[in-house]
Formats: sequence, structure tokens, C-alpha cells
Amino acid sequence: MGLVSLGGLAGCSKSKQQEESTPAATATAPAAAKATAVTIAQEAQTSWIRNFNPLLASSSSRWPTRAGIYEPMLIFNVLKADYVPWLAEKYTWGEGNKTLTFSVRPGVKWSDGQPFTAKDVAFTFELLKKHKALDLSAVWAFLEGVQAKDDATVEFTFSRVFVPGLLYIAQQPIVPEHKWKDVADPVSYKNENPVATGPFTEIKVFQNQIWEIGRNPNYWQQGKPYVQALRFPAYPGNDQANLALLNGEVDYAGNFVPDIERLYVSKDKENNHYWFPLVGNTVILYTNTTKKPFNDVRVRKALSMAIDREQIVKVAMYNYTRPSDATALSETHDSWRNPKAVEAGDWVKFDAAKAGALLDEAGYKRGDDGIRVGPDKQPLRYDINVVTGWSDWVRAAQIIAQNLKQVGIDATLKTYDFSPWFERIQKGEFDLSMGWSSDEPNPYYVYRDFLGTETVQPVGVVSSRNWHRFGNKDADALLKAFEATSDPAEQKKISDQLQVLFVENAPVIPLFPGPSWGEYSTRRFTGFPNKENPYAKLTPNAPPENLLVLTEIKPK
Repeated sequence: MGLVSLGGLAGCSKSKQQEESTPAATATAPAAAKATAVTIAQEAQTSWIRNFNPLLASSSSRWPTRAGIYEPMLIFNVLKADYVPWLAEKYTWGEGNKTLTFSVRPGVKWSDGQPFTAKDVAFTFELLKKHKALDLSAVWAFLEGVQAKDDATVEFTFSRVFVPGLLYIAQQPIVPEHKWKDVADPVSYKNENPVATGPFTEIKVFQNQIWEIGRNPNYWQQGKPYVQALRFPAYPGNDQANLALLNGEVDYAGNFVPDIERLYVSKDKENNHYWFPLVGNTVILYTNTTKKPFNDVRVRKALSMAIDREQIVKVAMYNYTRPSDATALSETHDSWRNPKAVEAGDWVKFDAAKAGALLDEAGYKRGDDGIRVGPDKQPLRYDINVVTGWSDWVRAAQIIAQNLKQVGIDATLKTYDFSPWFERIQKGEFDLSMGWSSDEPNPYYVYRDFLGTETVQPVGVVSSRNWHRFGNKDADALLKAFEATSDPAEQKKISDQLQVLFVENAPVIPLFPGPSWGEYSTRRFTGFPNKENPYAKLTPNAPPENLLVLTEIKPK
């Protein structure tokens, strides 16, 4: 894609709030103002909507709401494969892994000066219980209760042993009880003036085409953040964001940049840098399995065999990545990969003839016009949804549409601005759609999203994970076995079985491991991670890890 969302310049209308903003931080800000603020391209939006609700999915609120304004108790550092203590100093399991206790960090204050305590943690999780739409990771499918034992200790009681639940709980953004207890509807609440614990909390400017957030005056990490503010011009897509990046107007980005050595690095070899490790998620073609013909595994596998991944990697992705194998795992999970599942997954190999034969077998024959029709005589004619301006994904989807036409499926590219695209895929209101997988610590999380029944929501109900609406009872049994063990050998054995089950069912169509896009300029700021200093992923597209970067960037 280019970013989990990415950010465009258009016309601007002023509100009272905007008129009160200081002119030094507007879209035509003088150099002096820019020198104190890191200019970031991360979201693709034609104009900004003022929403800082951290309980919504990442791309429904402004970046970095979930990890920069608000904060979690722990951060899992993918590159270090370990948890970093954050709002909590430590955690302990008890009662045979049926309780999980966190010791919250003393001395932390909310940005309004009120103390942060374990009661805020308990309150946040009770909100998720009360409002299911906010329970993005379905934690209340395995939690029985949460209680602040005192101001420094919060205990989670599990309804069943669920060791992977640590990640979902630890990385949940925490909100202040004293500000949220009177919010009538936290699902629709825009939280326009956030009170939070993160390094950046003060909204200095908010206009249609630019906004800026300043330092938290009460931040718990003494002396941090090192920079005064973060600045966000609006960019509707990769092309506009990349132009700003190439012109030196952006300090930090998570963009897809074609031919980056020539277009970006060569312009200023001393200061222009990038890092694209394949430790992101896997880019997926989602099929809506609630609809015919996508509820037929033969059709899903045929679609996959019709796709020329080598061409996509070369033409759309500039060889930054490689074709996916049939496990859908990125290089983050290389040590877990099951060679037998990889070998069995021949449906990711480009073979138009086999794809056609499989569609014939499934009962979808070519009509007189070359387009296949089903037993109901309806032609196989579908849209492939993709985000406007995500140039790499748009080009990939164009290639997929061409490939599918060759086997008799009339597929048409359909682009949406990010917000409506994201709403449609979360609600299951699509036929085919580009998307991404989990990039969490191990394959359990990937396959819970792809195969588990707990994450299946009805069409029309927002689902933050299982967008294709597929559940498998055999997978449930394996997932529960994984949840109950902390033995690495046993986990690997179960993961191997999950991979085989995934390959058999092909619930989604993996395309390629997504590069972890990250670019930065050291003309004005330093401290970014890179290949030589990999203290965290560079990309801003992987909350909450981007907190590790935002608290280390320094003025040059």
C-alpha cells in the first residue's frame, strides 16, 4: 500500500478553532516554525477530520492517536522479539495462567495533571466490555473480569487459559476514567481535545489541510519527547506525499516510493534514507466468503492460481518484496514456517490453465462473451476495492484484474478514499478487496484472524480483523490448544497444523510480504532507527511500535 493510511493539499475552510490558531503553524508556516516540528506523512486523506478517539481502529482516528497521544501498558518490539515496559513496569501470570497482573508505572500523569492509576486501566477494559464495537481484539471472548486491586495493580481474570491474550491486553491504549466516565457514546465520540499520557497531546492547529500537535507538558519520560511538535499536511495519496518527500518538505514517512535509490536517496545521499525490511504484514486479496462464488474453496484457489505474483512484485512493487507462499506468513514469522504446508500450497503458483479447470469443476463455465457464469446464470463480474492514491496497490490490483479476465472473471478496479474503503472492508461490504494481515508476534494471531470463529462478525457489523468472514471449527480447536500452552515446541507443532489447515481452506489469497515502509531525512532531525541501529521498526505504520521512534527523534 504505502502506509496503513497516508496523508494531501486542497482548499481550506476555517472554523473558530482554526481562526484562533497561531499563523506560525499554518500550511504556509515560516521556516522557524517548521524547524521545531517533525513533518510526517502517514495518512492518506484529502482533508483532516478531528477525531482522537484511541478506542477506534487505527485508521479511524488521526495518527498517532493510539500510540503517540495515548499509550499502552507494554509495547511488543518485533525486531527485538520482546516486550518493552511502558505504562506498566511488569506483568506476572498466576493461577495456572488464568490471571494476569500488571504493576502500573508510578508517577505517570495525564496531560491535565491528574494521576494515572490502575483504575484507568480497569475502566478502559470495562468500556470495551460494555461497547462491543470497541473490543477490536475480542478480549472479552477470553476475559472474565478486570479489577484494580489498588492504584498500582490491575488484575485480569481469564475465562479460559489464553496465553496470547497478553499481547491484546498489553497493547490496548488506555483512556482516563475522569474524562471518559461521562461520555455518552464512546463509539461515536470524536474526543477532539484529548487528555492522554503520551508524548504528544496538545492540539496546536487543526485545519482542513494541516494539523499540528505539541508536547505533553506532563510527560512521564523526563526530557522527552525531544522535539516540540509533529506536523501533518494532508496528502490524498502516495504521489502527493512522495512529491513532498522528494522536495525535502517531509522529515518522516511510511510511503511506497518507486525506485527510491534514484528518486530519493540520490537527491541528498547524506540525509535521505530509507529502510524497507520485510517484517510488515502480508498483502492480501480478500474474498467475501459470505457470498457466492467466494464461499467455494475451489473458486478461491482458482482466483489465486490466476494471479501472476511475479509480475506484481516486478511491476507494482519494484522488486522490494517477493511472492507470498501459501502460508501467508511474512518474514517476521520465518522461524515458524512449515515446509510441508508451503509445498502443499500449489494454489499460489501462477497457472491460468489449472485455474480455468478448477472453475469448470466448480460449475462456472465460460459464456458466449467469454465471461464465466454460475448455475444461477449470473456472470462472474466483480469489483476489486483498493484505496485511491495507494499507487503500489492500485497497480497490483490492475494486474490482478487483467489476470482474472484471462480466466473468464470480469474484475474491475474500484478505488475509494481511505475512510470509505476501510469502512467497507471492515463491514464485509465488498466482493474482492486489497488488504493486509496481522504483523503480530507469531502465527497464532495471523490464523486467529483468518480462521477463528471468534472474530467472525455478521456483514454490516465492523470487524477489525476477520474481514472475509470465515470461521473453521477445526481451527478453533488448534487455536485453543495454542492458547493453553507456553511450551515453544508445542506451539510450533500447533502452528504447523494451523498452516496446513490454512493451505487446505485458502480463506484469503496472499500476494506478497508487505515491506515495512519507512523513509526519513536527517537534515533537521536525527535518532531514527535503521539497518545499522535497528532499535525498532522505522515505519510509522505499525502502532504501538512507532512510540519507540517518536520518543527518540531529536532535533539535529
